[in-house]
Amino acid sequence: MSETSGGEVLARMLKAEGVEKVFGIIDGTYFGFYSSLHNLGIEIVTPRHETCAAHMAGAYARTTGRLGVCMASNGPGVANLLPGLVVEQAEGNRVLAITSCRRPQIMYPDRGGSYQCFDQSGVIGKIAKWSHAVPSFDRVSEMGRMALRECFEGRPGVVHLDVPENIMNGKVKAEVATWAPHQYRRLSPVPPLAEQVDRAAELLASASAPMIHAGSGIIHSGAYDELRRVAEALHAPVTTSWAARGVLAETSELAVPMIYVKQNHEVRNEADAVLIVGSRLGETDWWGKPPYWRRASEQKTIQVDVDGHILGANKPLELGVVADAKLFLAALAAKLEGLRGRMNLDERKRRMAKYRESIQAERKKLDEKLEDKSVPMNPAHIAHVCQQLFADDSILVADGGNATIWTMFFHEIRVPNTILSTFKFGMLGAGIAQALGAAAAHPDKPVCCIIGDGAMGFHPQEIETAVRNRMRVVYLVVCDKQWGMVKMNQQFTLKPIKTLIFKSLGPDETIKTDLGEIAFDKLAQSMGAHGERVSDPAQLKPAIERSLASGGPAVIHVDVDPVKHMWAPGLMHFKDMHLEPKGK
Repeated sequence: MSETSGGEVLARMLKAEGVEKVFGIIDGTYFGFYSSLHNLGIEIVTPRHETCAAHMAGAYARTTGRLGVCMASNGPGVANLLPGLVVEQAEGNRVLAITSCRRPQIMYPDRGGSYQCFDQSGVIGKIAKWSHAVPSFDRVSEMGRMALRECFEGRPGVVHLDVPENIMNGKVKAEVATWAPHQYRRLSPVPPLAEQVDRAAELLASASAPMIHAGSGIIHSGAYDELRRVAEALHAPVTTSWAARGVLAETSELAVPMIYVKQNHEVRNEADAVLIVGSRLGETDWWGKPPYWRRASEQKTIQVDVDGHILGANKPLELGVVADAKLFLAALAAKLEGLRGRMNLDERKRRMAKYRESIQAERKKLDEKLEDKSVPMNPAHIAHVCQQLFADDSILVADGGNATIWTMFFHEIRVPNTILSTFKFGMLGAGIAQALGAAAAHPDKPVCCIIGDGAMGFHPQEIETAVRNRMRVVYLVVCDKQWGMVKMNQQFTLKPIKTLIFKSLGPDETIKTDLGEIAFDKLAQSMGAHGERVSDPAQLKPAIERSLASGGPAVIHVDVDPVKHMWAPGLMHFKDMHLEPKGK
């Protein structure tokens, strides 16, 4: 009988699941785990901070559809991991966190005075889908299967398995069989009931003004073509949650991108039937309530989700369906394509033409900012120029407050699932590591990350991670040396009339909103990355071209006009969103 460790048992299970990469920092408390990963050919990608490991795993999972795995060592390593797990759970990314903990004899519960010890499983259990500690070696396989089963059931999120260091590393004489995934979890997605598909088709085909609202469930099921087919069969406008932006390419005549807020409100108020797929209809969707949506009594609503607990949670339904988005939409498309003769498509086309005309007028107004060639530059140029130089299927990461807003308003998503941010949590600094996770997932194409200087200050050490791992990431750091979004809020709170007249207050008129300078180009160079600095919009394109030509990670310090940056488009809508809608 051979000897094995708990860490080796888990590594073999991940290998059987097809895991190719694990993100985390090595430590002696789980040597048995990561050494087995290495021996099995699973790549260990090591950042400089554990919270970045969680974001890398989340971005990897979201952009590949695979399981993202991160690891952290007991005590401080797990404490560092926590912020990342909070965000990845909120974003709904399929992340498995494997951690080490102190030996069972001194924790669960803590004996009192134990070193590097806290209730890791209990704390993470408050924020994750599932979190448990392994009590003994003979339960490693069983609980590993439980964890993996949870990873693939329902809405994606964080699953955590805590393994004592003596179980992780200790050698035991045992023959432990590694089960194939089909032996302990469902491999096929949940199909819809035929009668539910028929009912949905009837409701949508007979509606005067149907619409579709798509969420991240489209991304997790890879239902892009199926969504397009249903939209085209109905000739229905498609709005999305923030996180699902671009699931229908924004080049489609049926797409109503989320940045066109007034047009989204118009579509949602005119629709008499709504198909909601893979969205919880949360706060950034205005809860599905008036005045941003039509009254529920006047709008027949169909909601489809893999998580039955969310059906009808925020808006009363005509039909609730527990099913995989891809399977449901495929069946619905086939049904609707046979009902097109019954639909009033001419009226729907006229309505859609009206929406497109309104969107184009809004776009023209926004693009006037690109005519501003002053120095330091108007931030509108950054995403606009990046769109010209990065391929449509390259991944764009947006991080920061106003930096993210400017990026969203001046970037068009032409290929689904090519945008990353923390749409549900707004976590500054997460984008640095999200870009690394995307680069690890797609090493054949460069990743673009547009990030504010405040956000970049959270984890700039990860530039070295990109250098060490030869990741093709170009960071464009939008530098205004202030907490711009907070400053704007302060100014309107403290001196609203003066703010409206002069656009900005003096440094002695706001509270702690100004920052000192970090020369991010020089910081990047100190770590071995390509670094440049620009303030003139005419120099931005050549700087990006040189950064791409460098073949490795690059950082461009972009000086922007701090006042223009602060007055980002759509801020009033963002403020209104935080208020409870007045309708029911």
